[in-house]
Amino acid sequence: VFDGTTGLVVIGLRSPDGVVLVDRDGQLVRRVDLDGAPRHLALAGPGGPVLVPAEGSDQLVTVALPDGRIESVVPVGRNPHDAVAVGRRVYVGNEFADSVSVVDDGKVVDEIPAPVQPGGIGASGDAVAVVGVRGRQTKVFDAASLDELGTVVTGAGPTHLVGDQDRLFVADTNGDAVLVLSVAPEVGEIARVEAPGAPYGMAVDPVRRQLWITLTATNRVVGFDISGAEPRPVADFASVRQPNSIAVDPESGTIYVAGTADGVLQIVTPDDLG
Repeated sequence: VFDGTTGLVVIGLRSPDGVVLVDRDGQLVRRVDLDGAPRHLALAGPGGPVLVPAEGSDQLVTVALPDGRIESVVPVGRNPHDAVAVGRRVYVGNEFADSVSVVDDGKVVDEIPAPVQPGGIGASGDAVAVVGVRGRQTKVFDAASLDELGTVVTGAGPTHLVGDQDRLFVADTNGDAVLVLSVAPEVGEIARVEAPGAPYGMAVDPVRRQLWITLTATNRVVGFDISGAEPRPVADFASVRQPNSIAVDPESGTIYVAGTADGVLQIVTPDDLG
């Protein structure tokens, strides 16, 4: 995940478990050790803290920026996979508990059912959405009331999603596609774009109105223009091996891709793309 306020990229590590903070040029700034392996990282807001679902210890860890101080450790459900913040609350998808933990002021205040094997979780406005990997559904609920707004079947094997304005983009990894969902006036699929190669990691550039997606089966990254009703392909480049995570610096347009297979960070600038 990239934080524009501090100019830091935060990357999860395994064996030993932790996260590292690096600068825009990829230089190590700090390492933070954790008790369990982290999964997908998110920001609580500009300047942090970083939300770290630690699946190895069933905890949500918040890490301050830029100093890397651990602010809180909150026990959540089994195998927390992803997290998103809306206002003062944090919503954590628990992959092997089929639930979403609602965290407020450093403690779990509620827990709601999720589709089977929740993977990615994200937000669009005041709505939170969670993908069920084995359930092949995306559930959307109101962030304040927790009332369900709708549940929709999403492809052959969805894994992750990102929110953008009044839409959601879902990576249908097994279906080799990106699905576009509406949130209001009702939850539903409004577009489908082919993305052969097992789409997985996703990041939105809100300045350039672009969506970047990693293709883990082919070790490539594709970019889409999302300024219109349907995503339009605009870029395609070779990535590091097993590109599970991606982030973008909205100020410069620089893209950061984490390669799990070799434990490396790839940095791609707009000039590199021509």
